[in-house]
Amino acid sequence: MTFHNAGTEYTGEGPQPLLRPITPGANYPCEALGPLREAVEAVQGMTLAPFAVPAQSALAVASLAVQGFANVETLGGGFAPPSLYALTIARSGERKSSCDAPLMAALRAYEREQAKAQRDDLTQWRNAQSLWKGERDRILAEAKNGKGEKRVAAQVDLDRLGPEPIAPPSADRTVTEPTFEGLTKLFAEGQPSLGIFADEGGQFIGGHAMNSENRLKTLTALNDLWQGNPIRRTRAGDGAYTLFGRRLAVHLMIQPEVARGLLADGTASGTGFLPRFLITEPPSTIGTRLSSLTRRDDVALSRFSDRLRTILETPMPMDPETRELHPRALGLSPDARALLVAFADTIEQEQRTGASLAHVTGFASKAAEQAVRIAAVLALWGDLMAPAITAQAMAWGIALAQFYLSEAVRLADTALVSAETAQAEGLRLWILDRWPEQAHRLDRDPATITPKDAMQYGPNALREAKTARKLMATLADSGWLAALPEGEVIGGVSRKVAYRIVRPRDVV
Repeated sequence: MTFHNAGTEYTGEGPQPLLRPITPGANYPCEALGPLREAVEAVQGMTLAPFAVPAQSALAVASLAVQGFANVETLGGGFAPPSLYALTIARSGERKSSCDAPLMAALRAYEREQAKAQRDDLTQWRNAQSLWKGERDRILAEAKNGKGEKRVAAQVDLDRLGPEPIAPPSADRTVTEPTFEGLTKLFAEGQPSLGIFADEGGQFIGGHAMNSENRLKTLTALNDLWQGNPIRRTRAGDGAYTLFGRRLAVHLMIQPEVARGLLADGTASGTGFLPRFLITEPPSTIGTRLSSLTRRDDVALSRFSDRLRTILETPMPMDPETRELHPRALGLSPDARALLVAFADTIEQEQRTGASLAHVTGFASKAAEQAVRIAAVLALWGDLMAPAITAQAMAWGIALAQFYLSEAVRLADTALVSAETAQAEGLRLWILDRWPEQAHRLDRDPATITPKDAMQYGPNALREAKTARKLMATLADSGWLAALPEGEVIGGVSRKVAYRIVRPRDVV
């Protein structure tokens, strides 16, 4: 087989692909967002970002808002929190933050207002605590200097004094990159319903909580919170305590390079951490986002913000002292249960050996529960006192769960791609698409290239000569570059290392 190339011919089997092609994803089922749809469409219309990006934000925000009010019935007979973990994979410049901000606006405003109120409450608490402490010290001092009746009287006075005034809880509803210890402390001293929300999720993935020393602990803790399990903590200085009735929603937005490492992490998959996430990597819209195509729908966004504010201002069902949540049970209507059973049975059959979901059983085994959680979020967003999950809400939940499962199947192959291979693929694409234009500007032959060229003009990741040489050697091994003899004159300079680009065009 012979390929014609600019200035040369390459005879052989031809360049070998570095990456297995990943099929394009399905269109996001926007109609299945139910009461969230118009707000998501409004944000997408303003930003022209991939529809899945604002959809992820809306689902995560809605989950955070409603997760403290009810537990939803599952097929196993138990109940699960309607907490959602979302992972959005999108490259830099995909307007992730621009999609997130309008959907988070009411939450951010509420947090600011509550923080101001908390500062006033803290002043009152400090005064009350000082008075309590002064009185307690006086009673103890009298007891220390007395005997018999004075000690008995002191005990009576201490009982009458009562417990130390409780500090007002933190107003924060969201955190960006907490450690497990920090998250536990916030649950102990703050709100019982929290969210880890990060539009630069790489900070969390690459942060202290997920380093080699803390990774397994963090993954296990987040898995427990997704299940609604209590937080159990034992520390030498803090003693042992258990926090019941806490809820966590998560939305991490990360770039593809970070995602590849996470998807390839055997621990993240093996512990069931990744299968708990609704993951999507939508096709990029960069290059098509013309200002003339944008559209606004401030009414839809205002309705979303008003609904979010109403839910945030609704007191959560919890113990006033321990702040343990006591969510009500949200059951399934008969029609909703029938839909869920049919969906679960279909997914189960497709997990058998050799079937379509056999290689993603971790994700597939949680699809039915994801469906019912999504259905609960949509139902509660519409009505916090919804008596049961309707067939309509369940149909929405199933459609979205099917989409996210299809994304898991599609992205499973990326787990096999190393970071180095991904970098080599990025360089290959740059050489084929961008280098010819750059070479013409330099009055150079576009069919040849050197590591120095790649380092000076190529992707940012190649700013080190060692990296450039290594990745170009990888491309040579795959047939995309052909090494030229040492001393070859390129651009009027004798080169120690240089390559001719193999650009397959016509098969003869």
